[in-house]
Amino acid sequence: MKCNSPLLLNKLQTALDAEKIAVLPAEVHGVLTGLICGGVTMDGNAWLQPFLELVNDGEPLSDGLTAIVRELYLDVVNSLVDPEMGFSPLLADDDDPLADRLEAFINWTQSFLTGLAIIQPALDKCSADVKELIQDLTDFTQVELEVEDNDDNEEGFAALVEHARMAAWECLREFRGLDDDDEDAAPKTLH
Repeated sequence: MKCNSPLLLNKLQTALDAEKIAVLPAEVHGVLTGLICGGVTMDGNAWLQPFLELVNDGEPLSDGLTAIVRELYLDVVNSLVDPEMGFSPLLADDDDPLADRLEAFINWTQSFLTGLAIIQPALDKCSADVKELIQDLTDFTQVELEVEDNDDNEEGFAALVEHARMAAWECLREFRGLDDDDEDAAPKTLH
């Protein structure tokens, strides 16, 4: 269940542009993922106010854009709790140049870390493994954007995305108190 739905991505970009909100779809997805992995209540609207503070200076969105963001939010929740671990960051299309995908990845990562930090302000108190993953993500935001499209760089990019995907999963587990041995502890799919 890959979150990279082109239809949802296009709807979100069109709605953001229409409201003149200078935020990229990757950033919206990153913030939502960070909020969820940080421990915001998965059902209801507990996520909405911190989301608005991060992407629109606390101002409300139109009903149409709110509906699209809510759809994306539910998609993120469902993909994160998928037992097949189908979650993936929402990035540029695989056919786009590697530099564009890398820029979307950096934007997603920065937004993920921001969303995570607003819910978990004491990140320095998390486990050593999660601290290391958060530091890795922070380091990833400093990578060079000017890269050639070649097999080695594609492999490196895929490794970055996979590392971010696993970091999100580990943050979700840690900040929600999920246990590897207790499969029933995972939140249920929301509809």
